[in-house]
Amino acid sequence: MSERSIDFKKMDGLVPAIVQDSISGKVLMQGYMNEEAVAKTKESGMVTFFSRSKNRLWTKGETSGNFMEFVSMASDCDGDAILVKANPKGPVCHTGADTCFEEVNTSKTGFIDQLRAIIKDRKNNPTDKSYTASLFAKGINKVAQKVGEEAVEIVIEAKDDNKELFMGEAADLLYHYLVLLEAKGYELDEVMDVLIDRHKKK
Repeated sequence: MSERSIDFKKMDGLVPAIVQDSISGKVLMQGYMNEEAVAKTKESGMVTFFSRSKNRLWTKGETSGNFMEFVSMASDCDGDAILVKANPKGPVCHTGADTCFEEVNTSKTGFIDQLRAIIKDRKNNPTDKSYTASLFAKGINKVAQKVGEEAVEIVIEAKDDNKELFMGEAADLLYHYLVLLEAKGYELDEVMDVLIDRHKKK
């Protein structure tokens, strides 16, 4: 994002900044940024605001230790708001809550979208060192076979009580399933559409 795309003059040098968890997608908090806050956020790697009450730059976590690691930022279509994606290191709200909107922020399912993007990149930009790229190179039959193998292995582990082994197989199955969808050229959202449609019919 270019600072030139933000119209700081429209709101007397400050624009609202909405912070979103980069993995869960939860909205964490809202603050204000000026040009200096944007620059320091990018330079330090920690989300920094302009505090209107303190009349100075304020890095989230400078007192509590609950910093927010900067991931990315983008301005909205009018250039008068910023969306910041970050990784929170502890509770975000001064009350001790996960977010300033009193929402629990424990879900990590948003990481699936990041994993899907990585898988797509491995297909479009293969490298010799990539296991994912090697699966695509072997063709759809090999990918489908791997899904079948992982499905059998998770069934076997489900019969025992070893959580670590079961979780390992569950992760392997989910990963190879996502690779299979990409190999077929289908999106996970299309699978979600099927589930949503079935839910509506109940």
